[in-house]
Amino acid sequence: MGSASTWHSLATGLRCTRCERSLPLERPWNLCECGAPLSTTYDLPRLAQELSPGSFAARAADLWRYRELLPVQRAENCVTLGEGMTPLLSLPRLGPRLGTGRLLVKEESLNPTNSFKARGMAVAVSRALELGLEHLALPSAGNAGSALAAYAARAGLRATVFVPDDTPAAFVVECKALGAEVVLVDGLIDDCARRVLAGREEHGWFDVSTLKEPYRLEGKKTLGYELAEQLGWKLPDVILYPTGGGTGLVGMWKAFAELAELRWVAPPLPRMVCVQSEGCAPIVRAFHAGAERAETWRTARTFALGLRVPGAVGDFLMLRALRESGGTALAVSDAEIAAAGRELAREEGLFACPEGAATWAAARRMRDAGQLGSDETVVLFNTGGWYKYADGWRAALGL
Repeated sequence: MGSASTWHSLATGLRCTRCERSLPLERPWNLCECGAPLSTTYDLPRLAQELSPGSFAARAADLWRYRELLPVQRAENCVTLGEGMTPLLSLPRLGPRLGTGRLLVKEESLNPTNSFKARGMAVAVSRALELGLEHLALPSAGNAGSALAAYAARAGLRATVFVPDDTPAAFVVECKALGAEVVLVDGLIDDCARRVLAGREEHGWFDVSTLKEPYRLEGKKTLGYELAEQLGWKLPDVILYPTGGGTGLVGMWKAFAELAELRWVAPPLPRMVCVQSEGCAPIVRAFHAGAERAETWRTARTFALGLRVPGAVGDFLMLRALRESGGTALAVSDAEIAAAGRELAREEGLFACPEGAATWAAARRMRDAGQLGSDETVVLFNTGGWYKYADGWRAALGL
């Protein structure tokens, strides 16, 4: 991890993603006063003088290898369970069927608590500890709650997690075992979010909801740095990302912008593809309508629970990333997700979470529409493991 003398963050402050107001790092923040998410800024010119892409090779194989580009100021506040530097796997059977130059999967289920949520929570909880916060809360579809519970336990902080009452038992058991208070809510994740907001003043907790604090985004952006490093500081042509709250998609696009400013990668940047379920596709609908914001999705239904997000505070950031990258947005059915999950498992030995399987379903859709080039490198994201979704998979696959 590095001693206090070698820890060196080049974070300089926070900036609103809409009105561009600047804010200091020294106190906790949720959203900007204009209601938009905040983003951390860095002294990139100085970083370019001090480091090169090769500087990371000898460092520990976790996301903290990029500490200069993360907001945690002191080594003693770094809360870690070994997150990051997950495998980038080739798909030797399915790749040729897709007809592209190279098909890869970023396998995020090997993170602590079995999902990509560990990245964001590691950084958010580290900053919460650094800023003297004591009680953290959030709404969750499952994986974020598990990650918060684990990292809060590691840091010695209190955690309260609000989840829909149909959340699989594995998530609830995990959160409770890790010491978090779990509140079951009759409704979806947006109903849980209202409960978090309503209880902030009464209970004194700090809201670490998706993009409602600045630092989960910084943890998620390490996905982009890892992709660049694992591909020899070359970026893929296309990234298909299962999108609920969108922190990973927005975070990667931030990482690529930082890498381009550092001149560590050459353009063009990857085309970002948002993958959602036909049962809950607010970003897909807004993208194809040419809208800047996404209307709330009514009657959201899908067994890919991480995609069951009817509305997101970062909707305009997702849409901006898709358009700036020349990407697109696709919605796939639960039947397609099930078929894709079965194919990934039987052909490649990779039993993905439903959200991860959705990216393979979307890639097949893009292939059929002629949206993938024969010489392109395409990256899918499997954001978590399958076993917490066992009941959903059993029903979807008829097992």
